[in-house]
Amino acid sequence: MSLFGKKKEEAPTCCCGSAPASEATEAKATSECCGKPVDGICCVKVLGAGCKSCHELYENAKQAVENMGLDLEVEYITDMEKVMAYGAMSMPALVVNEQVVSVGRVLKAADVEKLLQ
Repeated sequence: MSLFGKKKEEAPTCCCGSAPASEATEAKATSECCGKPVDGICCVKVLGAGCKSCHELYENAKQAVENMGLDLEVEYITDMEKVMAYGAMSMPALVVNEQVVSVGRVLKAADVEKLLQ
């Protein structure tokens, strides 16, 4: 029975009607990334506003990927709509396999390597 005509709150769904965004992101990170099955690291992205700190994290992430011998390109995203879609409220942010792993800190190349392993 509802009081004063209030409806029972429903669980939030994605815009396509599937599971909530957080659950979909978690499932995607463990089994697939970018729409394909993943055994290791599929993509690395730096989210930023174009500031010095964001550029520094981008360069450190590229260096870490190179040091590890991975054959992938680090993407640098400055489009605020795309940044907000990841839920990152502080810049710079590091995204691995579509999951935000670091927010608001400029990581050194060695720190990025640790996150990628």
